[in-house]
Amino acid sequence: MTATLTQNGRRPRGPVPNALTSGQLPRFVELYTLIGALAVSAAVLAMTGFSIVGWLVLSAVVYLVGLGILSTVVENRRKATDRVIRGLVTIAFLLALIPLVSTLITVIVGGAPALTWDFITKTGGSVFDPKTLKVTVVTGAWQAIVGTLIITGIAALISIPIGIMAAIYLVEYAQPKQWMARVVTFLVDVMTGIPSIVAGLFAFSLFTLIVGPKAFSGFSASIALSVLMIPIVIRSTEEMLKLVSNDLREASYALGVTKFSTIVRIVLPTAIAGIITGVMLAISRVIGETAPIFIAASFTDNFNANPFNGPMQTVAVMVYTDYKFPSQDIASSYQSAWGAALLLVLLVVILNLIARIVARVFAPKGLR
Repeated sequence: MTATLTQNGRRPRGPVPNALTSGQLPRFVELYTLIGALAVSAAVLAMTGFSIVGWLVLSAVVYLVGLGILSTVVENRRKATDRVIRGLVTIAFLLALIPLVSTLITVIVGGAPALTWDFITKTGGSVFDPKTLKVTVVTGAWQAIVGTLIITGIAALISIPIGIMAAIYLVEYAQPKQWMARVVTFLVDVMTGIPSIVAGLFAFSLFTLIVGPKAFSGFSASIALSVLMIPIVIRSTEEMLKLVSNDLREASYALGVTKFSTIVRIVLPTAIAGIITGVMLAISRVIGETAPIFIAASFTDNFNANPFNGPMQTVAVMVYTDYKFPSQDIASSYQSAWGAALLLVLLVVILNLIARIVARVFAPKGLR
């Protein structure tokens, strides 16, 4: 580095300032400013009345103002604006985490005592002892777990092929101004905003016309969930297919590969990770639905693995019924509801992990 010279051609005494590091705040200035903001806010509120929410809000304001002033004085206005905006984004991220973390902690604390092996593997209900004439309430979620997997599985088998093929038609075959493509896109947008209870009423009315009154069944609930899943699968798959570069398609066509083979062997494998993520979002969206399943499949404490005959129970409906219609042992019913809620969260986590593994296995080598 060329040393700075004075007017008489001599080197100045003392260290030469580094142009790359001069005019910059220390590396951990954000942390130091945050600690100072927390301390100042605590001191101010200690004189006026301390509260956790007020302390956090005041600390955030003091942090942003202090960081902006320090950066403006030492650095420049552009860097100060950048630091303040990054601070606002970080605060918004933490605010978004608060309800999520709070919900998870509440469900874990409330459901962990009830989530035992017997609770998972046994069927709940009431047991009558003829000798003592006493009715004992047995908590169990096995019938709800089986019902959830069957109903959601049938809904996925119906929705995933329809959604993926509809998205392939919209992206690969349909012209942008074609009336069919515009109609399908409009219907997908409308179906995305349909309330879940409307889907349940539709399925119940359909099977009432076909089978007769009180046509409660797991298959009817699966149809209701399919109405909710299909637009999500279509929209997510459509966006993933649009992200695939057209250069890949054109290179395949240039080699003489047909359009169908290009879609199956080039486009879908490239977008498989995003497609599976969208499918899992759709499954996670419907696996916790209560209203459509409650209307279409009703609920029962008896074990029923036949989706075409009789009411079926799901974990989400079990949470609702145990809380809304508790048994004689109210505390036991409430504990069962919390355990079922935690079990539902675990089911969603397990399904997402399986989807991540599948997406990683089937993704192209360069995208793993």
